[in-house]
Amino acid sequence: MKRVIFGMLLALMSSVAVYGQNAADQTTMPIEFVMKLKVSLGQAYSVGETPKGRRTVIPITGGTFEGPLLKGTIIDGGADWQLAKGNRTELEAIYSIKTDDGVYIHIRNRGIICSGQDANGQQSFYFKAAPTFEAPEDSKYAWLNNALFICSPEWGGEGGGITLNVWKIK
Repeated sequence: MKRVIFGMLLALMSSVAVYGQNAADQTTMPIEFVMKLKVSLGQAYSVGETPKGRRTVIPITGGTFEGPLLKGTIIDGGADWQLAKGNRTELEAIYSIKTDDGVYIHIRNRGIICSGQDANGQQSFYFKAAPTFEAPEDSKYAWLNNALFICSPEWGGEGGGITLNVWKIK
């Protein structure tokens, strides 16, 4: 029994050492572009100061999306619920999209917006989010259910909306 446990421990240590070595050799995160979302927004409103911070709601009223493997429209009816405290805002946008071939996909996008000074004392601005997707398991978009994604804004969008670029972490 001791030999079996010792052998398992050695195998585990070997795999951790190999994983650690490979991870240390990597200097970049492999990502793949998934889509560009051009989101139309409605008039924001504020709930005001709450015990958790200043709550703002921004309605999502539509838009379009396109990428190498999917394209379509953003469904009216979602919203971005933001909670600001100091120079940090937490966001949670919940909405749905419809592909050009008629498949509905639910999105929950959580992230942070933060402004202030970086380590060198320079003014900085950070805005990143991590969308999760719920696509039908029997659809060609089921791959969206089984990966991690990141997104960031692209400035200079049209008509008061926001454009988000989404990448899959490989």
